[in-house]
Amino acid sequence: MLQGVATRRAPAARGVVDPALLLRLVRHPVFLAAMALNLVGFGLHVTALRALPLFLVQATIAGSVAVTAVLSVRVFAAPLNHLQSGAVGAVVAGLAMLAPTATTADAVSTGVAAPAVLLAALVAAAVASAGVGRLPGTAAATGLGLLAGVAFGVVALAVRLLPDLEPATLLRSPATYVLVLAGALAFHLYSHGMQLGSVTTTTAALVITQTTVPAVVGALLLGDRVRAGLAPVAVTGFVLALAGALGLARFETAAPPPDPTPQGAGRPAAHPAGPGTPQPGTTIEEHPREDESGATR
Repeated sequence: MLQGVATRRAPAARGVVDPALLLRLVRHPVFLAAMALNLVGFGLHVTALRALPLFLVQATIAGSVAVTAVLSVRVFAAPLNHLQSGAVGAVVAGLAMLAPTATTADAVSTGVAAPAVLLAALVAAAVASAGVGRLPGTAAATGLGLLAGVAFGVVALAVRLLPDLEPATLLRSPATYVLVLAGALAFHLYSHGMQLGSVTTTTAALVITQTTVPAVVGALLLGDRVRAGLAPVAVTGFVLALAGALGLARFETAAPPPDPTPQGAGRPAAHPAGPGTPQPGTTIEEHPREDESGATR
């Protein structure tokens, strides 16, 4: 939520993925607070990834979209409708079903081939983002969210590829450097996506790929397993959690909220939304943006 507030206050580059966005964001104390919380969360994420299968850890991360939606009610005055509330419930129920099915994660050893494949995936995501960033607002936010999810998925996979967490080992492992690059790319794409669309839409798109890509790779290639006889429960819970996230993305922009300000009462007339303008139904309130010279616009 804090990252969403900061990114909507930062000057936006229209129609492109702006490489200088993070440099502008670090001027905002709210964004720095978001980064600090992200680092704490990442430490907990790494701990979980070293002990639990990817499908459980990443599905739990999917719960963040439900948290985002609920907090939007308080922070951004964006009430949830009945469908959105049901989607939040689906995420919670799915995670509750999935958690008991997991076994402990096994250590993996793949040499340098796997980090090279992950690096290639990052390059492909970065190249694709250049075109996606030129799409109209909601489409761009969704596309960038999906690509950011791929990059965050690479972070999770790179953590699983680390032999151990000793400093000397981390410096020698190619997976460490892939992890750092993936985290930077994911954070950038996610931030830019929230500039072009709403927090909930971008986050829901991110959760889809952030959850499914590592889960599939973990199950097929890294030896992740479910407890005997609980595979149907695990699949049902996983699908239910993702369906809830998708529901939040779908219904978040279904209907614009009522405008309590009468037309002409101290505000300009409505005008068509441009490439950098929040779409109807966004969960982020508008904030004045400043250009590079510091002038409000």
